[in-house]
Parts: sequence; C-alpha cells; structure tokens
Amino acid sequence: MRQLAIIPHPAAKITLFSWNGKYLIKLEKGSLEQTYKVSELDLTSEADIHLLLDDEFVQAAVQRFSAMQQDLQAAFDRHGI
Repeated sequence: MRQLAIIPHPAAKITLFSWNGKYLIKLEKGSLEQTYKVSELDLTSEADIHLLLDDEFVQAAVQRFSAMQQDLQAAFDRHGI
C-alpha cells in the first residue's frame, strides 16, 4: 500500500492511498475510521479523488462518525462494559 497524500481537514484526518488497483480514501476521527475504496479505472486521474472529497462528502462522513460513536456506546451500555 502506498500513501499518496494527507489531505488537511479540521474535522478529520484524511489520507489517500493506492493499493491493488484501487484508491483508498481513509478518514479518521479519534478511534474511529471510515475507508472508501474506489477503482482506479473509475477515475481519470488522482485529481478526481480531490473532487470527490467536496464539502458535502466530508460533512456527511463527519456526521457518520457521530452515529458510529453512538452505536459503539450503545453496545457498551447494553452489555454493561
């Protein structure tokens, strides 16, 4: 796996990788992460990845982190952990 870029964003760490014919877009916030795999054949260049990472996409991903944290906490609470 090859790291191509770290894309600065105040709400999450965004890292772009290339691996096995795919671009991997990894977003991290605290102990949570989301990874999106996009075939290199679906894009004309690496620059297209930056177009995908528009405000709407990143904002939705950041909101998903909140939902993920709530789901994890609910599981802990259900089991008294």
